[in-house]
Amino acid sequence: MGTSVQVTPLCGVFNENPLSYLVSVDGFNFLIDCGWNDHFDPSLLQPLSKVASTIDAVLLSHSDTLHLGALPYAMKQLGLSAPVFSTEPVCRLGLLTMYDQYLSRRQVSEFDMFTLDDIDSAFQNVTRLTYSQNHHLSGKGEGIVIAPHVAGHLLGGTVWKITKDGEDVIYAVDYNRRKEKHLNGTVLESFVRPAVLITDAYNALSNQPPRQQREIFQDTILKTLKAGGNVLLPVDTAGRVLELILILEDFWAENSLNYPIFFLTYVASSTIDYVKSFLEWMGDAITKSFETSRDNAFLLKHVALLINKSELDNTPDGPKVVLASMASLEAGFSHDIFVDWASDVKNLVLFTDRGQFGTLARMLQADPPPKAVKVTMSRRVPLVGEELIAYEEEQNRLKKEEALKASLIKEEESRASLAPDDNTSDPMVIDTNNANATLDVVEPHSGGYRDIFIDGFVPPSTSVAPMFPFYDNTSEWDDFGEVINPDDYVIKDEDMDQVAMLVGGDDGRLDEGSASLILDTKPSKVVSNELTVQVKCSLIYMDYEGRADSRSIKTILAHVAPLKLVLVHGSAEATEHLKQHCLKHVCPHVYTPQIEETIDVTSDLCAYKVQLSEKLMSNVIFKKLGDYEIAWVDAEVGKTESGMLSLLPISTPAPPHKSVLVGDLKMADFKPFLSSMGIQVEFAGGGALRCGEYVTIRKIGQAGQKGGGSGTQQIVIEGPLCEDYYKIREYLYSQFYLL
Repeated sequence: MGTSVQVTPLCGVFNENPLSYLVSVDGFNFLIDCGWNDHFDPSLLQPLSKVASTIDAVLLSHSDTLHLGALPYAMKQLGLSAPVFSTEPVCRLGLLTMYDQYLSRRQVSEFDMFTLDDIDSAFQNVTRLTYSQNHHLSGKGEGIVIAPHVAGHLLGGTVWKITKDGEDVIYAVDYNRRKEKHLNGTVLESFVRPAVLITDAYNALSNQPPRQQREIFQDTILKTLKAGGNVLLPVDTAGRVLELILILEDFWAENSLNYPIFFLTYVASSTIDYVKSFLEWMGDAITKSFETSRDNAFLLKHVALLINKSELDNTPDGPKVVLASMASLEAGFSHDIFVDWASDVKNLVLFTDRGQFGTLARMLQADPPPKAVKVTMSRRVPLVGEELIAYEEEQNRLKKEEALKASLIKEEESRASLAPDDNTSDPMVIDTNNANATLDVVEPHSGGYRDIFIDGFVPPSTSVAPMFPFYDNTSEWDDFGEVINPDDYVIKDEDMDQVAMLVGGDDGRLDEGSASLILDTKPSKVVSNELTVQVKCSLIYMDYEGRADSRSIKTILAHVAPLKLVLVHGSAEATEHLKQHCLKHVCPHVYTPQIEETIDVTSDLCAYKVQLSEKLMSNVIFKKLGDYEIAWVDAEVGKTESGMLSLLPISTPAPPHKSVLVGDLKMADFKPFLSSMGIQVEFAGGGALRCGEYVTIRKIGQAGQKGGGSGTQQIVIEGPLCEDYYKIREYLYSQFYLL
């Protein structure tokens, strides 16, 4: 049998909930993605809580909340302790995303699902891989190789390839086929015939907008600004917002516009600082521009970075564009700005992402949109008066309790440390072994002292001291007073790391403004009130999600042609639609499991490990073909002394075999080759090559299913038997290696 593979969805099937899947490869358990929604609903994590302790490794594909939002909580509360793997941008930008989520909620609620320390703990030991880097697992995962590949959609976004014994398991969700301003398209099409492909049906019913949408997007914003209105774009923290920033930057530069643009999140400065150093993860245009002119696309000239709404409120009145988190409008600056701007008909709220189900953003994207919505406005205010006095009294009480508890613990420790000491070392303690000698001295004077002396001052064996404990002060003194130890006043390295982390040290995770919010320990409380907001502003949705559309998904799946296909993450309607299409055009084995339903997608191929014997290999002649060396081998299967299967030379003469042409001919490459050989050549209909006057070369078969179930491709050369025919056929053979 092939490599054993089981898939168990933990969240995110037949709906648009966060993504989280358990994939077991020969008993090694991968948790691929660990997402949460913007409601931070603990009920979504119930399936994960049951298996968290059995996870052997975690793979993260994207840096947004839907793919990694539950990681800090799972590690703190659910017992998840497995090593985590991701690309560098997913790790760094995911960290900032979780910071922004925490700070946004902490300002409006007593959020306690996780803390900043939990976030740091979850991300500090992530193993970061580069694209196409093969990482060999050890121990229980011996023989398994994992590698991230380009997915598009978000910076550092990953298609994961898991390989065991030559069989590939591919996990590809939220990928994008198109090149964008800051990202290349996915490389998913480079994989052909994997054993298992796990992919999503999120956009199976959606068509990608035309390229003209960028002009519509820009014109809509400009029209609003010229009419004196403000534009709000609810965005994520460090994902799709990067594409929008570049689009606006270029448009402002091309048209010499002066309207201010603000990027407002708690970690805006840190986000852009990180992104400036991630150019090698971006699209070809950005990397080439930097290599030739040292022009960094994220040295922003028109977009100002803000980390506090008060900074926005203090800007001059007038039309402006604000990109603010969160995209769901459930919390963050975008929520408050929407409440402020919604009642003005001049303003525009422009959504570039479908809101998560059940959020305010999704409600406003309805057709028709609501005329009024109820929202909860919350803010954190400092305690004053009696509340402050009561809070301080409670804190003092808690401090006294902690101090008392600490002193009791210290006293117990000191007693334990002094208990084994020899009683004779204390001058106040009488050695019971010498009691008789003492009595001999005392008795002649007065028998009355005898009972008092023995009963009152002979301690039990466990006693520390008869009256009070005495601790010897061993401090050293010199002419200037007590000698101090400088090490007692040096901040520990780990403490320095924490401070540097908060205020932009080595990693620069947070800027100083955000750090001040964290370090502010003034007593405060959350005050909330419900409002009914009249929605008079314009509400428009334009698709800038950066995901492959229905047509692209179907084309890619037909090309990849997996042996077995697992569909996840998408509405029930979209999942069923894609399933039926794939059953008809992609492969006969398509699975759509429910939550906590384990499906066995073990390959039907029979794979065996065999050893190539030295006697066989000594007679094999390899020839180089591109990056590979190939040869034809005639052998028979035998066993070594250790019982392992081995290929041995055959004992009888090898039978003749049909000639095999090895190689992959691309018509676009063959055309200039023929031209260089003096053959007049041009493309005819259907991708065929017309060579000279009489000869035509064409490919027959499904181009999207190389080696697939519909049959291999064939190359047909047509024409009369003439000098040109034989010459072109010889050139055609030269493009292959003949075995």
